[in-house]
Amino acid sequence: MSDSVTGLPIVAGVDGSDSALEAARWAADEAARKRVPLRLVSVMQVPVASGYVGDIGLSADLIDGLQAESQRILDETRSTLVTQRPGLNVTTAVLVGPPIPTLVEESGSARLVVVGSRGLGGFRGMLVGSTAVALAARGHCPVAVIRGGDRRTGPVVVGVDGSPASDAAIELAFEEASLRRTELVAVHTWLEHASDAAYVAMEPALNWDVLSERGMESLAERLAGWAEKYRDVTVVRRVTRGRPIVNLLAAAADAQLLLVGSRGRGAFAGVVLGSTSQALVYHAPCPLIVARG
Repeated sequence: MSDSVTGLPIVAGVDGSDSALEAARWAADEAARKRVPLRLVSVMQVPVASGYVGDIGLSADLIDGLQAESQRILDETRSTLVTQRPGLNVTTAVLVGPPIPTLVEESGSARLVVVGSRGLGGFRGMLVGSTAVALAARGHCPVAVIRGGDRRTGPVVVGVDGSPASDAAIELAFEEASLRRTELVAVHTWLEHASDAAYVAMEPALNWDVLSERGMESLAERLAGWAEKYRDVTVVRRVTRGRPIVNLLAAAADAQLLLVGSRGRGAFAGVVLGSTSQALVYHAPCPLIVARG
């Protein structure tokens, strides 16, 4: 394998949990596929003195010890990864500050930020969802949440709704499918923004054949330019009806990767992460990438 020395790095958050190690391994595979460096980071939040009488904060020795422990975990993770992937360019950094703002700032110079689905967070098994949701909403690059184990087979699935973020997800999905040498399944859900009650009331009057044909035409238009660029990728188009979260979960049941936009056409002004994307952070059956428009 050639050295990965060029391009923006893929950044993986490491906190000593099994989930973070799994995410780091996934990130290493991704960096090797894309021939870019991998940067492992650990974020250390240091409590400061509150100003109350008797509150002296943490001692310098304790802070040094915490930083040394974070660096030890990073070094062990790096050693594991470079042993498995000789030639991969892996660097490490202990970052000091509040986790979410610090990782958001880190995303400004990253190609992709990767986190596990569960982290330490003070309690073993605690969902890391709040961090992943905040990163997907505020980050400057796509965010990957590693769920469902490391799948090496199955298609790449992308949700398509016509939004700018969805278009960004399509671009990434074609690249991923090409690098993984697998097919791409593009899923568009008709009436995705109607409530369940409204959908049930309207369904008898809908001509599904006509709507499906229009959906296929719209989907083909969205994919056309990228299909021309990535001629090696076989594309399967699916137009579905009902709730997008249900349809995407079903489509991704045997997938190796799922991609969606950070917010869809149905998002209210000021909402920075769509409900479907947020739900998938917690429930996706496979690794998930949330792209920003």
